[in-house]
Amino acid sequence: MSASGPCGLFVRHWPVPGGNAIRAVIVLVHGLGEHIGRYERLAKQLNAWGFAVLGYDQYGHGQSDGDRGALPTESRYTDDLYAMLTLARQRVPEYTPLLVLGHSMGGLVSSLAVALNPECVDGLILSSPALNPNLGAFQKLLLAVLPRIAPTLRVSNGLNPEYISHDHAEIEEYKQDPLVHDRISARLAGFIAEQGPVVIEQAPLWQVPTLLMYAGQDKLVNPAGSHSFAQAAPVEWVTARRFDSLYHELFNEIQTGREEVLGVLKRWLNEYFPSQQ
Repeated sequence: MSASGPCGLFVRHWPVPGGNAIRAVIVLVHGLGEHIGRYERLAKQLNAWGFAVLGYDQYGHGQSDGDRGALPTESRYTDDLYAMLTLARQRVPEYTPLLVLGHSMGGLVSSLAVALNPECVDGLILSSPALNPNLGAFQKLLLAVLPRIAPTLRVSNGLNPEYISHDHAEIEEYKQDPLVHDRISARLAGFIAEQGPVVIEQAPLWQVPTLLMYAGQDKLVNPAGSHSFAQAAPVEWVTARRFDSLYHELFNEIQTGREEVLGVLKRWLNEYFPSQQ
């Protein structure tokens, strides 16, 4: 089920089927250049486990408002996520746990929102979060200048689709998807470069149940960012799992890899948000 949401955002709802009890509601936050429609399979799997799901196209992505890859203000993405969390709470019974699952740039947005406001969620799931963009010296120089003199300038994001997954069908579907784009503005690039380190700096203070899953063979974001966060965060709050042989999109990997990832996710959810039936 889809609809227009607050802030000019396109929203998707995946309710738990058959009137079954809801274990929790999970808000999905997608990555750079993509859209929430690519999470249909994951949302339905979460539904099968008893979780209601709400997802949305971030500003400048998919069917939401905004120029592709643009970021009008530094806080736009976190403000939008807070609005989605409010919407999610309005759609489920009181005291239902509320979680966020963010992938890549969505993982950065999600973890930053939690770092700034730890009480906004009951749990956090991160998939290959963009905590370290792995910038070279020239890129760092450009980002030191461009966001100030040309914040709305949009260029190619440089992401190579060949490295999203080992599954060739997933790669081709990504390439042919009309809602996928490759634009990024100077302000958005600066946001990614600057806010990843902010999240890592907050890791020692973390007090939200968090599952961090990241790809050892990630060539789109540097897995060192996730490693640094995991090393600094309290083990009683953060469960980290590195999948050494997988590429960036853990939930869209070849079947054996995807099943391993889903197994880790299911066990963590069962431990922290068990069924009440």
